[in-house]
Amino acid sequence: MNPTIDLLKSHRSIRKFTGKKIPEDLLRELIRAGQCAATSNHVQAYSIIHVIDPDNRRKIAELAGGQDYIADCSDFLVFCADMRRSTDAAGRAGAEVVRGMTEQLLVATIDTSLMAQNVAIAAESEGLGLCYIGGIRNNPAEISEILRLPEHVYPVFGMCLGYPDQNPEVKPRLPVEAILREDYYSDARDEELVAGFDRTMNQYYRERTGGNKDTTWSEQLKPLFTSKLRPHMRDFLRKCGFEMK
Repeated sequence: MNPTIDLLKSHRSIRKFTGKKIPEDLLRELIRAGQCAATSNHVQAYSIIHVIDPDNRRKIAELAGGQDYIADCSDFLVFCADMRRSTDAAGRAGAEVVRGMTEQLLVATIDTSLMAQNVAIAAESEGLGLCYIGGIRNNPAEISEILRLPEHVYPVFGMCLGYPDQNPEVKPRLPVEAILREDYYSDARDEELVAGFDRTMNQYYRERTGGNKDTTWSEQLKPLFTSKLRPHMRDFLRKCGFEMK
């Protein structure tokens, strides 16, 4: 395999960082690399908040579920889906702008995700570690207030960046056969393939924890689908101006 594929396949979430700081010029290069990701119609529907203030970092760490590495990492970024800048620009150009469409929400969220993944890959290519923080959506209204986000902008996730102070194993992924379909969708082999992956993950958990964690992928999924996960997000997004029409 070529070095790029090897890098992609070596991704791990890093939650423990050294005290070494990322140089400012390198951080800006990572953002520039992020901007080179594909973007729908060149809208570039994202903004990144670089959270520097230590108090704000601590507040966000608590709001995101007590994830202390938000406060401890070299740099913490919040990736925001942003339809404000582009719709304002279109309005100034003379358009009668329609805002809050479901497609605009999708475009902004997808643009933001693609951009962030470019940042992640660029960071790892420089020997940095990172951890995505989906817990930003635990309390999005409070975090939006801290970051002073305007209407038509919402925080999708955060990203901790820094120099790794741990070396975890790469977590296994589903076999390609479980996700790659030819011509048509078929789940004929899903039960078999998932059962095999459950065995793989059980071995991974037991080896990683010295036998203290004895579970499977399927078991780990149960809490996600036996309760309503973040039901507040619908009303929050409506208050952000995404009417989902």
